[in-house]
Amino acid sequence: MKTIITSAMWGLLLVVAACSKSRLKEEERITGGDPVKGKEDIVRYGCPACHEIPDIPTARSRVGPSLRNIVAQQYLAGQLPNTPDNMARWIRTPQEIRTNSTMPDLGLSDEEARDITAYLYSLP
Repeated sequence: MKTIITSAMWGLLLVVAACSKSRLKEEERITGGDPVKGKEDIVRYGCPACHEIPDIPTARSRVGPSLRNIVAQQYLAGQLPNTPDNMARWIRTPQEIRTNSTMPDLGLSDEEARDITAYLYSLP
């Protein structure tokens, strides 16, 4: 009986791992970025100074909006339809889109913006 339970537990863990891996690939496919690098970029560029970001313990600021479940929002910056391409564009050049925004242009590359977008698409 113990062997059956142990086998079932391993099977469940494999299914959960496969689902997580599948989701990660989907985010990469949709955004063209790497969510692991995106999380690193978020920390490196100081995004936690202004945003609440799930999964980053130091990101509890409310200067800018919370990024929790950002993919469910209809618009970015109140005017830009929320798509992966628009999100990467907003992250890279917010002042080009909304000149009076408090979000600064940080000099991110296209790749870094896509990576950050991929990470944000992975958030609950």
